[in-house]
Amino acid sequence: MRKLLFALILLSTSAVTTFAQKTFPDNGPADVRDRLFAFTNATIFKSYNEKIEKATLLIRAGKVVAVGANVVVPKEAVIYDLNGKYIYPSFIDLYSDYGMPESKSEPRRRDSRPQFLTNKDGAFAWNQALRSEFRAYEVFSTNEEKAKEYRNLGFGTVLTHRIDGISRGSAALVTLEDEREHKVILNNKSAHVLSFSKGTSSQDYPTSLMGSIALLRQTYNDGLWYKSQKEEYNASLEAWNELQTLPQIFAVNDKLDALRAVKIAKEFNTSYIIKGGGDEYKRLDAIKATNAPFILPLKYPDAFDVEDPFDALQVDLSDMKHWEMATSNAARMNKAGIPIAFTLNGLKKKEDFWPNLRKAIEAGLSEQDALKALTFTPAQLINASQQVGSLDVGKCASFIVTSTNVFNKDNKIFQNWVNGTPYILSNLNTPSLGGIYNLNVDGQNYKLQVEGSDDKPEMFYYKSDTTKYKVEYQTANGTIGLSLNTGEKLQTIRLNGTLNPDNTWSGNATLADGRWVTWQAARMGNVTKAADKAIDKKEDKKDADVGSLLFPFISFGNKEIPKANTFLFKNATVWTNEKEGILRETDILVQNGRIAQIGQNLDIPSATVVDASGKHLTAGIIDEHSHIAISRGVNEGSQESTAEVRIGDVVDSEDNDIYRNLSGGVTTAHLLHGSANPIGGQTQLIKLRWGYEPEKLKFENWGPFIKFALGENVKQSNAGDNARSRYPQSRMGVEQVFEDYFTRAEEYAALKRSGKPYRKDLDLETIQEILEKRRFITCHSYVQSEINMLMKVAEHHNFRVNTFTHILEGYKVADKMAKHGVGASTFSDWWDYKFEVYNAIPYNAAMMHEQGVVVAINSDDAEMSRRLNQEAAKAVEYGGVSEEEAWKMVTLNPAKLLHIADRTGSVKVGKDADIVLWSNNPLSVYAKAEMTLVDGIQFFNRADDEKMRLEVQTERARLIQKMLNAKKGGERLQPIVVKPKKHYHCDDVEVEVR
Repeated sequence: MRKLLFALILLSTSAVTTFAQKTFPDNGPADVRDRLFAFTNATIFKSYNEKIEKATLLIRAGKVVAVGANVVVPKEAVIYDLNGKYIYPSFIDLYSDYGMPESKSEPRRRDSRPQFLTNKDGAFAWNQALRSEFRAYEVFSTNEEKAKEYRNLGFGTVLTHRIDGISRGSAALVTLEDEREHKVILNNKSAHVLSFSKGTSSQDYPTSLMGSIALLRQTYNDGLWYKSQKEEYNASLEAWNELQTLPQIFAVNDKLDALRAVKIAKEFNTSYIIKGGGDEYKRLDAIKATNAPFILPLKYPDAFDVEDPFDALQVDLSDMKHWEMATSNAARMNKAGIPIAFTLNGLKKKEDFWPNLRKAIEAGLSEQDALKALTFTPAQLINASQQVGSLDVGKCASFIVTSTNVFNKDNKIFQNWVNGTPYILSNLNTPSLGGIYNLNVDGQNYKLQVEGSDDKPEMFYYKSDTTKYKVEYQTANGTIGLSLNTGEKLQTIRLNGTLNPDNTWSGNATLADGRWVTWQAARMGNVTKAADKAIDKKEDKKDADVGSLLFPFISFGNKEIPKANTFLFKNATVWTNEKEGILRETDILVQNGRIAQIGQNLDIPSATVVDASGKHLTAGIIDEHSHIAISRGVNEGSQESTAEVRIGDVVDSEDNDIYRNLSGGVTTAHLLHGSANPIGGQTQLIKLRWGYEPEKLKFENWGPFIKFALGENVKQSNAGDNARSRYPQSRMGVEQVFEDYFTRAEEYAALKRSGKPYRKDLDLETIQEILEKRRFITCHSYVQSEINMLMKVAEHHNFRVNTFTHILEGYKVADKMAKHGVGASTFSDWWDYKFEVYNAIPYNAAMMHEQGVVVAINSDDAEMSRRLNQEAAKAVEYGGVSEEEAWKMVTLNPAKLLHIADRTGSVKVGKDADIVLWSNNPLSVYAKAEMTLVDGIQFFNRADDEKMRLEVQTERARLIQKMLNAKKGGERLQPIVVKPKKHYHCDDVEVEVR
């Protein structure tokens, strides 16, 4: 019955000739044939999970008409007998710039002034990195050469867009036919593509990753405002709103950027398809929690050339481990249940696609899931499942014909049909030559072996099991000719014949004595020598020896995320920072992340006992001014106010300075924006939870701060003549910036209270929080005149400055500071590094302290931050401050300034167990932090650190040996390039988002 139904359907469709209408005229008689093609006797993968043996595929006019094992083939069909061959849906690449014109930026002269606004003519967005009005289909042009590259690898469809900018506009879904653009575009607007990269924009803003994130957040808000306003026409915002109905693809470079992107999506109630960087396995749990699908590049790093042991020292352990583990990324993500698709983007050569895909399969990805990632998933992600992704009836006739299982190393793609158009890659009737053959010439048997790829195989004649001679041969149009030397005098036999579809060869031969005889060759199996088998087995065993994941994925990372424990410290000298002062021979119980008990002779059987006799226990150090753990830019200095940017968006959990700080007793760090502009960005307080993901480093329920700045940096005293156009250029101008923005924020707040429609301005929203005492200022400052100025501006607008940081002339105005209620976070003894610090003195901290100012000592430096205990000691040396008060300057006092003294900064029952065990008086240059706990979790232990050093050394040695073996095996290598560690400082203003 089913067979009859198929026949009726086919008869009804074949009885009607489709009259295809088109807008382009023909030059000459038109070809109106609508031919029917039948592909019979094939193994057909109708979809990634539906395989049909001995099946038939019927296509007409570029569409699938029927597919199955019982399809009746109409007599008018052109038949391809694919006995022994395979058919798969053609592959789909969702991240391509196929057919796009090259993006060219207008080169900025070295002496050019800053560019604050777009230089694009028209009613477009203010920022050049926002290109939502761009439509890929309007500039798309087919490219025969590039299309062929894709087709040769099995691809039939790509989603193409211009890879340039933060909002890149719409992407078009196109087939890879060599036809007019009108025919190959399946969907002119298939997706909206975004990124954090400003691309070719010549505009200054954004210069940092946090600036890119802020620009995106503001654009989402502007889009919402634009829907209901009538004040302006903006083509970019109009296009932006139209794009929100499409699938959203967000391109990132690494796993942390993926987490950042998804955070934006959640804020604005949308979802992203993430084009990843290939290292998602390093933070797999966090990636899985995003619920985002991923487009994965199949790019893997080459082994490093570590032949020279001194050069090898320059390679980071994380880079070595990524080389080893990158191939497992797809398998790990798929196992975690994360939807994945693949892209050729990022490959050095497109030809690397198949070898790299097979590496992913060898690393644990199943063939079925690999096929799903190339067909079904990409079609589903962009709502194109009705057109491509499988060979269901009515879909595009895009498929490949292969010699065997498509993932087999010996497979050959014979044909790639794209939307019904055939592209012949190899002759269907040309069998693969590779293998071992039994050659019979006139009754005499010989052993032939064909090695290497199908493109350039080599043929050998074996005289014995160990002796072989190369055989010269030629093939053409299904025929073969061989020249075989045999016998003691190496006499020549000349053979000519045909290559048969059943893997046999046959024909006539001319012997050395001139006689003509017949010959036959039958394929006996694959080429695999016994010795090779042993080597392969050994190598497989070695390859299975893969190192552990680390959290974070760098040296001294944890194999498991640390967890809280119950600790009992016995007989310690405890610096409480409370009225009890310093307690001798005292026990401290840490339980459930808090300080549970303080006393003597405590006995808790379930606790891990730490003998602290002769040692000192303190609260953890708090660095009030730090720039560690920040990704791609500490300054967004392109505008006078960038209050909209947030350090919290760019926390870098993989920064090894976190571990180094823990080794110096630091448990909390206040991450500040730089000092390039008067109103900088929002700050972020973190706890140094080594191994945790960025969001879990953040100090919970913390009152937010913002970085302001005064002086030489903000008026660009040392930036050169080319920086003279950005306001302000004088200290008077700096004051005017503050007055202007506070006044505007007051007007903005009034507009919001009025109930009238308003545009949400993230910059002014933040300034409003300051006015309403919901956000606090920590201000970069040096000279007394500006310190006085900002206090007066704050008083004029009815709020108070929270902290002056650096404040090297604070001793001159300490009484006024105390009256205003502002605290100080200063250097211990830095001076003479620029003009405005010439009046700095080492007694500054002590003198402010004497006037009743809450004084902290900060680092502003990744190196100094791990020895802040010694910096605090300088207050004792220079100013005669007591040891206890000096110690408070790096513990309790910064906690007060940051409004977290109720939770940390002292050793008190109920407070967070952020504590450090020191080998000596913590103010001594001989003191070492032996244990550092954050929330009762041990994140640093000096004894464990010694063991980890050996583990790192052993792991490096293992990976170096593995890379040396890779070099011997002929694998591609990359040179060692030294990558200096980036340590940010207040005045770093590099552009970091190209």
